[in-house]
Order: sequence, then C-alpha cells, then structure tokens
Amino acid sequence: GSTIGNMIPHSSVDLLRAMKESLGEGSMLLIGMDRIKDEQRLVSAYDDAQGVTAAFNLNLLERINRELGATIPIHAFRHRAIWNDDRARIEMHLEALEDIAFTIEGRPFAMQAGEMIHTENSHKYGRRDGRILLRAGGWTPIAEWTDPEGLFAVILAEAQPARFAP
Repeated sequence: GSTIGNMIPHSSVDLLRAMKESLGEGSMLLIGMDRIKDEQRLVSAYDDAQGVTAAFNLNLLERINRELGATIPIHAFRHRAIWNDDRARIEMHLEALEDIAFTIEGRPFAMQAGEMIHTENSHKYGRRDGRILLRAGGWTPIAEWTDPEGLFAVILAEAQPARFAP
C-alpha cells in the first residue's frame, strides 16, 4: 500500500503536519519506517525473483492502455529497481527494450531503447533521518522499536505543542 516512504521528503513533512493539525496537540502517532540497508538487499527486494514487483510496475502500462486508449507495447519494457544512494531511495523504472512509438489518448510518443519511465520511489530512513522527518512534521519521537537486525523501525511520536511567535 501507499506509505510515507513513497513520498518525497517535503511531501512527507506536509502530510505529518496535516495529521498533527487534524488529530490535535497531545495526539499520538505510531509510524513504521523502512531503514537503509545494503544496496543488493534493497534491489533484490524490489526486483524479486518471483517477478511480483515487476508485474505490479508493468501493470501501470496495462492500465494506461485500457483506461486512456493507449497503444503502449508492454512487451517492449522491463522493470528496473535502482538504488539512489544520494537520495536514500529505491527508484522503480520501466525501461524501453527497443525503440518504440505509441499513442496515449491519440497523442504520439516515442522512446529509444534504454530510456526509462520513473514510476515510483521508496525512501529509506536512517535512525536520525526518521526522527528529523517526524520533528519537521510537528511530532516528538518518544519510543522506537526495531526488528533484531534493525531493518525496519516502528516509532511512537507525540504531536508537539503549537509554537507562537512573540
């Protein structure tokens, strides 16, 4: 399902602020955050051997074809999961395997072999990063639990009191 990890960080902060405003001062938030892991482990998780993630990603093209009357040749794409270390995220892409031309709602498009469509992000957070994100969104982390390997964290946070400028 959709998670805070799929959002760009400033959108995550906006969501956390909106949640705080909606729930009110003193409210509690229990949130899960996927931790940064080694690149191979992350890429393997998002490009699984069973092809589940690939099928999910390629389904975007099937839906565009069905819902927008597009002519995208789905067989001409492959799923790619790429670790972006600078942004601490896995990026999902659909890569054209050959030069292709197609239409979406009658509008023509062309892609060259190797060109990619960036379809999704999955941000990963270090211990400090997750706490900074929560504080920026108006929440004070109070407790944190992880699995034995520290690969995933669940954080309990409390809505910070409103601050008023003098």
